[in-house]
Amino acid sequence: MRLLQDSLYINRIGKAGIVAWYFSPNSETVTLNLGQETQCNARFDGKISRGKALLETDRLIFRGSDFRLEIPFKEVRSVESRAGRLEISYPRGKAVFELGLLAEKWAEKIRHPKSLLDKLGIKPRAIVAVLGIQDGTFLHQLRERTSFMSKAISTQNYDQIFLLAEEKRHLKKLKSLKRMIKRKGAIWIVSPKGNQHIREDDILAAGRDAGLVDVKVVAFSATHTAHKFVIPAAKR
Repeated sequence: MRLLQDSLYINRIGKAGIVAWYFSPNSETVTLNLGQETQCNARFDGKISRGKALLETDRLIFRGSDFRLEIPFKEVRSVESRAGRLEISYPRGKAVFELGLLAEKWAEKIRHPKSLLDKLGIKPRAIVAVLGIQDGTFLHQLRERTSFMSKAISTQNYDQIFLLAEEKRHLKKLKSLKRMIKRKGAIWIVSPKGNQHIREDDILAAGRDAGLVDVKVVAFSATHTAHKFVIPAAKR
């Protein structure tokens, strides 16, 4: 697990999932839900394997001793919970995971996954600025959610600002953008996955230098990740 800022970071992995507590120097505590993970038996293609099942926001991943599976929610044809077993049918076949009490909870999350805007916490009538992001699907959904969306900074009262950062130099904007959000507002840094020109450490360091706290990470798309930064509670 990665460290957030220069603070104590404790994590717990169990049936409830992965939960982390972040203690900031300003005594702010932020709880992060990083997904759900458990050890279980899985059945697929006539084989049985013991391994680790991970329920992410858009897919279920299983890493077993005999086989591995990755099941995107969008490919699921049916999902059922029976006697503690999660049964999923998708183009490659039928997979069964022995999850016990987690089976029905995971089935519901697969049936009704959160939308990207819900994961990002964008509320109706939110004042949002989008800088450099050209993702058509995201922009379309955003315009449907709120009419207060702009592609340039024009006020000092934003609920959320989304900044595309493909190189470290783009992170220099963080300090000035901090002044443009509400006290309880947020800045999301959207960056390419696996990019040599900008690493997660670079993003976290830039946020710290700007006086911000990193509180959440979301899979923005198949190619990009979004880090959420806020003003520490003690300074709002």
